[in-house]
Amino acid sequence: MTMTTVATNPPATAVARPWRWRLRDERSLFLLGSALVALHVVDDSFLQPPAGTSAIDHLASGLVPLALLAAAAWAHGRSRSGWRGLLALVVGVFGVGIGALEAGYYTAAVGPSGDDFTGLLAIPAGVLLVGLGAVTLWRSRRRDGSMLRRVIRRALLALAGVLAAFFVAQPVLFAYAVTHIQRAYVPADRLGVAHENVSFTTSDGLRLQGWYIPSRNGAAVVDFPGRLGTQAAARMLARHGYGVLLFDRRGEGRSQGGGNLLGWGGDKDIIAAVDWLKKRPDVDPRRIGGIGFSVGGELMLEAAAKDPDLAAVVSDGAGARQMLEEKKSLGGGTFWVMSPAFVLLNG
Repeated sequence: MTMTTVATNPPATAVARPWRWRLRDERSLFLLGSALVALHVVDDSFLQPPAGTSAIDHLASGLVPLALLAAAAWAHGRSRSGWRGLLALVVGVFGVGIGALEAGYYTAAVGPSGDDFTGLLAIPAGVLLVGLGAVTLWRSRRRDGSMLRRVIRRALLALAGVLAAFFVAQPVLFAYAVTHIQRAYVPADRLGVAHENVSFTTSDGLRLQGWYIPSRNGAAVVDFPGRLGTQAAARMLARHGYGVLLFDRRGEGRSQGGGNLLGWGGDKDIIAAVDWLKKRPDVDPRRIGGIGFSVGGELMLEAAAKDPDLAAVVSDGAGARQMLEEKKSLGGGTFWVMSPAFVLLNG
């Protein structure tokens, strides 16, 4: 009896394939979007800081967001789908916010330049991440259990998202806007009187530019802040013979420095303006005053307390100069996020 042996192939085994970066992967998309957001942070803080400042001036405001983005990237690869979706949403909202608020404003006001290009790039990157987060959360939703239980769970998650947006995302983005955006242009000249284009330097090395109406009575007034809402007062003072100096504050218009709507550091601008007026041949150094509106009124009082050469001031609309004084107006819960965000993102 002849026996025939038939050889059979062993069962196929899975062969490990090397990892490849694929654009359609959830993690690849997250890393791409996060990298584009981080690129703008690096560009804004270190590669192209505001004129008159250096990368060293922005260490905290640049390194902390970068560290948080790196932590999000690390956590994304080690988290369950629900947390991955949440991380994508958070980073996405931040990317859209910083791009639209800063780069979007300056592009609309004066056209894109400098770090505006990476800021505009952060907007679609943020949209990508928001979409990725929404899809990830939708795919990870639970389908087991009763319908009522699933509805309650999803309603609670939605409520948690709304609260997080109000108490965390909103105050952080507001703080970013306040510390990164100033008027980008020089307003139309409606003074109606002869004046000079002037510039002077602050004690911390920033070059500020503005207009000066020469004095006819030996006295002069620093009209602050900026060259937009101050022109009516300048016209009134000029009619009575006063010299008037109005200028773009730091980070505004054609002046150097980083933007800050809170006015931090603005007392140096006023003191530098007083020092410049003291050297004018048409001004008696003992007859220099100041008029300030809103945050300018606050800074005028602050500068007068530091500079004895500021003989008299008018403060119109002065408010608080400390964050704790603003706690009530900022809104209880948001204050505790907004206050440190102001400090951190300012420099």
